This record gives sequence, structure tokens and C-alpha cells, in this order.
Amino acid sequence: MARKLRLEFAGACYHVLNRGNYRRDLFAAAGAADSFTACLDQACTRFGWRVHAFVIMRNHFHVALETPEPNLSDGMKWLQGTWALRFNRFRSETGRPFQGRYRASHIEPGHALAQVAHYIHLNPVRAKIVPPEGASDYRWSSLALFPRRQRPAWLVPTTVLHESGGLADTPAGWRSYVGYLGAFHESDPVMREERLALLARKWAIGSTRFRAELQEKLRVTGELRTRFVLVGADRVAIRQARAAYWEEKLRSLAQVHAIDLAELPRKKSAREKLLLAAAMKEATSVTLGWLAERLQMGATDSVASLLTRFRTRNSGFRT
Repeated sequence: MARKLRLEFAGACYHVLNRGNYRRDLFAAAGAADSFTACLDQACTRFGWRVHAFVIMRNHFHVALETPEPNLSDGMKWLQGTWALRFNRFRSETGRPFQGRYRASHIEPGHALAQVAHYIHLNPVRAKIVPPEGASDYRWSSLALFPRRQRPAWLVPTTVLHESGGLADTPAGWRSYVGYLGAFHESDPVMREERLALLARKWAIGSTRFRAELQEKLRVTGELRTRFVLVGADRVAIRQARAAYWEEKLRSLAQVHAIDLAELPRKKSAREKLLLAAAMKEATSVTLGWLAERLQMGATDSVASLLTRFRTRNSGFRT
């Protein structure tokens, strides 16, 4: 299977995460978590990353990072590969510690980036490892490092402080930030969990304009048939992004063939519907199920049969 590419550009921000293979507790031992923190420090220095938040849990990690240079893939390859070598060497083991490559959602700088940072910092609280007021006591988190005078140069405090009410980068400011997180955690639990789950799942986190700009970058950068697998998102997010692209392409093809999508004939096998369906299959990776529902062509199997007959009758058909 081909490796999934990723959209990379200077200044891009990502929410990166990965889990232990078979959800194994990779970081249950303090030494493993310390080793990963050391590798993250080296990776950030080596690749110039700016980290806005990170946390290392028992079986997974989260990082909200900014790449001044388009080097996410190179950096993550080094980070995970270097740590895996050290992990396996220490335990005299072989094999792949992580469940896969990693997931990386794009984040819009500013408010959206701060929301992801809050989500990351609240992970130990949500796991009931520390209480809300003790969030900064969790050892393997950026929140434990931010208040320190000698924190790593790659750790960037400005986003979380500014988007939490313009707090100062002082011990008092960080205490206020912990209080801010506690108030957020104590808010409506159903709404909070839905919101956090959505943040963790989206392929792009931010405004409609931000997502549209990313899609334009994907259009320019990626091959049209596969451009929406260029980012490391889950299946739901990829399906949503593909559907948006298919709708965009359908409207473009309808305009080319002078077909009014709002006035399609009711007949399932209408020529207009078959022409659009055939053109979509030629130009995209659209599914028959999506075509059946969007063009109201009946069952998926019926669409396949109708398209076969249409292509046979129109052997010279091209988009």
C-alpha cells in the first residue's frame, strides 16, 4: 500500500499524535517517558520546531507544533525512529512500538491552536491522573515546563497565554492558566467531551476560510484522485474531506456539460445523471454509494450496471 503523503509548508501547525502498537503502554515506565521527552527536545532543536503543547500519556503522546520549515515528515521519522531504537535496545526487543506512522491534523494559528493546546494539557486530568488544580504537576507535559525559568527554547508560551485572556508569562500568569483550564474542565461535561473529541478527529482544525485555503493548497500540491489522503486524519475526517471535494468536482462537471443540478430528471437512468456519474468516475475516486445518493440513482448495484451500459453505448466517452 502506498504511504500517505502529508501537506507540508513553512509555518504550518499540526496536532500530532500516535499510540502504542495494540494500545500497548509504551510510556508506563518513567524512563520511557523521559527518553521520549529527550528525543522530542533533540528533534525540535534539530528541525527547528516550535512546540505549543505536548503531553506523554501511558500509551500515546500528543504534540501541538509549528514547523518554520516544511519538515514534519522528516522530523517525525527521526523522532519516532530514534526513540524506537532506544526503546528496543534498552529492553532487548525488536518490532514496531507504535501502531502506525502517526496522525497529524492541520491547525489554524491563534484561537484554534490554543484550543488544541488546552485539550492536550487536560489529558492527565481527563484520565484522572491529577486533579484540575494539579494539571501542572503532571511531569511529562509542557504545562510542567512552561513556568520554569530555564524551559526549552523550542517551547512557545505566547499562544496559550494570549488566547486565555492575555495572561502574563510569569508564575502568577501560569497559575491563572491552570485555573482557566480547571474552569473549562468543570464546564458542561457532555459539551466538553464532544468538543474535545471533535478536535481530536478533524483533519483540519480552524475556520471555514482556513480549511478552504488548505484545500486549495491540496489542489495545487496533490494529485486530484488522492489529495484528501495527504493528511494523517482518521477515516471519518478523510470521508468528510473527500465528500467535499466530490461535491466541488460534480458542480464543475455539471457546469462544463451545461447540466443544472437543481433540475435533474427524476428518472434514475436519465442521461444527465449517467453522464455526470461516468465523468465523476473518470475524474475522481468517488464511490458508487455517494453517486447513488447524490444523484438519486437508486441502489449502488444499480448504478454500477447503469454505468456499464452507458459506457458500452458511448465507447468514445471522455470527460
